[in-house]
Parts: sequence; structure tokens; C-alpha cells
Amino acid sequence: MKSFKKLGFSFVALGLLALASPLLSSTAIAQTDEEKGLEIATEWDKRDHGFGDSQATMQMVLVNRHGEESKREMRQKVLEVPGLDIGDKSLTIFDKPRDVKGTAFLSFAKILDPDDQWLYLPALKRVKRISSKNKSGPFVGSEFAFEDLSANELKKYTYKYLRDEKCGDLECFVVEQYPTYENSGYTKTIVWYDKDEYRQQKTEFYDRKKTLLKTLTYSDFKQYLGKHWRAHKMDMENHQTGKKTHLVFTEFEFQTGLKDGDFNKNSLKRAR
Repeated sequence: MKSFKKLGFSFVALGLLALASPLLSSTAIAQTDEEKGLEIATEWDKRDHGFGDSQATMQMVLVNRHGEESKREMRQKVLEVPGLDIGDKSLTIFDKPRDVKGTAFLSFAKILDPDDQWLYLPALKRVKRISSKNKSGPFVGSEFAFEDLSANELKKYTYKYLRDEKCGDLECFVVEQYPTYENSGYTKTIVWYDKDEYRQQKTEFYDRKKTLLKTLTYSDFKQYLGKHWRAHKMDMENHQTGKKTHLVFTEFEFQTGLKDGDFNKNSLKRAR
């Protein structure tokens, strides 16, 4: 009889343990907001691996606080650098108007170290290196900073999930991101990632005083090679000056055969 009671007790104990174990395991493996934020950003990064290289043409529209516009035509070349410890390379060339034609900007993205960036000014016929302490400055009069034009590498930030939220017709994850590299002009950014494709839909930039400085919105997405999404329109609004800059992309090409030798200081001078 004692053994039956012991056996009965064992069954009851096992039953209680079985009921409790899902609660225990869910508590043990519950994600922190930091872990969830990193997971979302990692998925965004992973989905764009393997594009190789790309070339695009675009128009930049500068809008002052009175609504007056000026336009520039540009081309951009990007070379993917595999791995998570060093960033991609990009080359931007201005074609119009005449006063900026031939201006070229070269960027080698880094992670914790400042990006290597150079600007070629044809009027001076010289290559100017962009100081690591000057990357928050405006890129050729636009509302984009030199820092904004660097490849948006995963390890450049730490992450914190904030909430789920509608963004237009989509549902988005909202993630707070903190720069890990020195001399950033921002204390943080807040990014909206859509839940379907993990595309960045909107980014808010906060200045060194932790005040909202700018908002960048992405739209008119198209998919290439059955995998890689690109926004064909990017709108940057500076809330402190009232100025705006629009980037409109008219064409993307991928895997065009760009090589490492197409991205060096000499390529700035011969950019056409």
C-alpha cells in the first residue's frame, strides 16, 4: 500500500512538473528587448547578403525652407564586402549641373573605427579626405550627412526593440539603435522595419542633444534578383532647419562586374 501511495505521489509530482515546465522554460528563454532588437536587425542584414555589386542612377532634389528646389543628377556604385567585421565600399559621382559635374565621393565603411571617406573636387583638382570628426557635416549642401552615406553595417549599432506599430499599410517593428563608433553625430536612431520583408521604412535621427533632428522615409520599393529590395525614393526632412532632400532612383543594376580596383582614390579623379 505504501508503495502505491508513493507511486501515486510520484505521478502527481510529475504532473505538476509537466504543467510548470512550459512556464519555467518560457521564463528562462524570454528575450530581452536588446536581444529582440538585435534579432530583427540581423534578419534585415541577412536578407541582403549576396548582392555582389550594384550600380544606380539617381536625382537629388534640394528643397529649402521656402520650398525652392535645385536638382542634381548622380550615379552610385556599390561593392559588397563579405563578412561582418568590415563594411561595403561605395562611389558616388555627380553628372549635373555643370558646377558640380565630376565631383565624386568615395566611402569605405568600417565598424568601430571611423569610415574612410574622400571627396574629389574637380574645381580644385584634388582629393580631400573627410575628417573622422566632420562626418556629421552636410554632404554637398544636402540634408544627408557624410555619415548617412556610409553602408549601414549591422555591428555599427547596438539595438533595443521598442514596440510593434503600423507604418502606413504595413505592420512594423520599431527598434532603437545606438552608434558604437566614435564621433557619430547622433546619440541614437529609431528605425521602423516592416514585418513582411524586414525593409527599413523610416528612420529618425537624434542629435547630440538627444533632440529629433531628421526623419528619413523610404518608399517605392522594388525587388531585384528575386531577393534584394531597394527603395526608389528616399526623403530626408530636417526638422530643425525646415529643409528637405529627396533622392529618386531611376535604375538599379546588380552584379555588373565591379572590382576592388574600381574603388580607390585614383578612381575619384577618373570618375566620368
